[in-house]
Amino acid sequence: MSVSRHYLPPPSLDGVDPEHKRAKIKTYFQQCYRRYESLFDTIADECAYFQKTDPLRHPLIFYYGHTAVFFINKLKLLKLIDERIDPHLESIFAVGVDEMSWDDLNEKHYDWPTLAQTQAYRDRVFTLVSELIDTLSLELPIGWESPWWAILMGIEHENIHLETSSVLIRQFPLEMVRSLPEWEICKVWADAPKNSLVDIPAGSVELGKARNDTAYGWDNEYGRHRQFISNFKASRYLVSNGEFMQFVEEGAYRNDLFWDEEGKAWRRYERAAHPRFWVKREERYFLRTMTEEIPLPMNWPVEVNALEAEAFCRWKSQREKKLIVLPTEDEYMRLYDSMYREGDEANIALKETASSVPVDCHAHGKLYDVVGNVWQWTRTPMYPYEGFAVHPAYDDFTVPTFDNRHNLIKGGSWISCGNLADAKSRYAFRKHFYQHAGFRYVQSDYEEKIMTNAYTTDSVIAQYCHFGWEENRLGVPNYPETCAKLAIGYMGDRPKERAFDVGCAIGRSSFELAREFDEVIGVDFSARFILEAQRLKESGVLRYVVPTEGELEEFHEVRLNKFGLEHASKKVNFWQADACNLKPIFTDFDLVFAGNLIDRLYDPRKFLEDIATRIRKGGLLILTSPYTWQEESTPKEKWIGGYKRDGESVTTLQGLEEILGGDFTLLDTQDVPFVIRETARKHQHTIAQMSVWERK
Repeated sequence: MSVSRHYLPPPSLDGVDPEHKRAKIKTYFQQCYRRYESLFDTIADECAYFQKTDPLRHPLIFYYGHTAVFFINKLKLLKLIDERIDPHLESIFAVGVDEMSWDDLNEKHYDWPTLAQTQAYRDRVFTLVSELIDTLSLELPIGWESPWWAILMGIEHENIHLETSSVLIRQFPLEMVRSLPEWEICKVWADAPKNSLVDIPAGSVELGKARNDTAYGWDNEYGRHRQFISNFKASRYLVSNGEFMQFVEEGAYRNDLFWDEEGKAWRRYERAAHPRFWVKREERYFLRTMTEEIPLPMNWPVEVNALEAEAFCRWKSQREKKLIVLPTEDEYMRLYDSMYREGDEANIALKETASSVPVDCHAHGKLYDVVGNVWQWTRTPMYPYEGFAVHPAYDDFTVPTFDNRHNLIKGGSWISCGNLADAKSRYAFRKHFYQHAGFRYVQSDYEEKIMTNAYTTDSVIAQYCHFGWEENRLGVPNYPETCAKLAIGYMGDRPKERAFDVGCAIGRSSFELAREFDEVIGVDFSARFILEAQRLKESGVLRYVVPTEGELEEFHEVRLNKFGLEHASKKVNFWQADACNLKPIFTDFDLVFAGNLIDRLYDPRKFLEDIATRIRKGGLLILTSPYTWQEESTPKEKWIGGYKRDGESVTTLQGLEEILGGDFTLLDTQDVPFVIRETARKHQHTIAQMSVWERK
């Protein structure tokens, strides 16, 4: 198969013929799925799958399994399938693709499956999704609430990993990879063209997709952003290897003047003297492509991280006595609107080759490579447009990057397929990360105006922040604090080495347990909750906004030292996890606390039947719940109480005794009230039941 045959445009979300759309989605899924597998055909040594090429990434076997598991986890979450294929693999391959605080990149915690086992799993997922596409009811247009969104999400998620996995393959020793005709690189190179600045006229940019857009999008692409951009100048070409060579040869990698503090720290850590994919032998430079090493092509775009791109701009500013910077997202979109025309040829989506090409191949107006060849770093941190909302099936896609540490990249690269090749797409990486990314520079004094509100305004998050950390007007004691104190009291003289807080939300109960326990692990399904809990752990401060009445709001600030928890926080770690499919590493606990959790799980029996294996003999399991069973959270057939059986009422406590009785002894129950604030004058007053179980 030639590289050109890899390209297939993504299906639109609208149409009048559901069966025609079904066929297009099936073709798109199968082609993208098999294309991802064909990328791994470039691995010549199976050992490479289990070798880390980047300390901040898992071994390659993780990514090969991860994209298939993603389909199953999302389909299960949205109740489109009833049973998992392999719960063990679906736990191991679930999370861990960026060095977020809740990722676990310690390889000692993983017993990776073999390549054959992983391939067998992928084959089963391929069959399951294909059959689901054949049978799932389809109404057009496809919107966020459609079950088909999960299928499209899985496909575009795999397209992302097609690109990121190719970056990892590029870092393997050459003897571990092989060149294949379908992944053939460009064989044309020459001296670099002389770069120059081109005038970009002033104008307005309007960014953000509408909800009825006909193309699939990730959550951060939706909303509204409008800005007027004054005229500025942009480099005609992407910065080439040849242009960047002068920066290297003048010793700029050793000159602190051109690097900010983050850049200097990265440079010292990496001992960087040139871009990562340059290879220096004696006095000659070579370029490492995905599967080959070639003489450094001076007219190809340089590939660097954002820190190197920023340093180059400072160096160039000093040399030319003018302000040279990376473009903002707004400026990139202004030059895109000014120069690029629909239908212009570009080195993108594997339409041409499996590598970069010369920077003067594809003219887009007066510029070259407005899209394609390599991604282009911007100086804009990832931020939400007005009207941003997370998709309930994937709340950790963008939210963790709203941290001023992830910069947007624009334009796509030679391997960017599907949504990644869309001009409206927004992807961001930490500044030290390497992608197939380079940059163009601009001469501009534009000051970006984006909202970087330090206060959490997400209404759900804010409500849980208030529930966890503030007192309420009804005089009911703080619930997570009360539960933690009761749990510690029930522990008595038992060992207090390790506690596991399942469904920890914003972390109050985890911090409180750490007053007495040597180690506390808090997990929650919601990445948004874990993000706020981790921020509080790291900074000691949590800020949020809650409504009072109508449009009125009030601002709150939580400080750990106010509660005497600054030292306890050092003993707490937060991870994202699915309580119904916990990783094997969560084990050996003296206490497991699950507060207000069981009636919100999609399969509470699975959680309860598994939990005994994670508790030491004599340890405690403490559950609290108001037993508010709802079908939108838990399918009725999965309820463990609150229903009639053979004409008799079955309470949740009875259901718990049936499930837990073989491994646990029920020690005690008691009522624990709690209050949830909606507005300043509207509160929910609820009474949960706490049950205390001792592991036999």
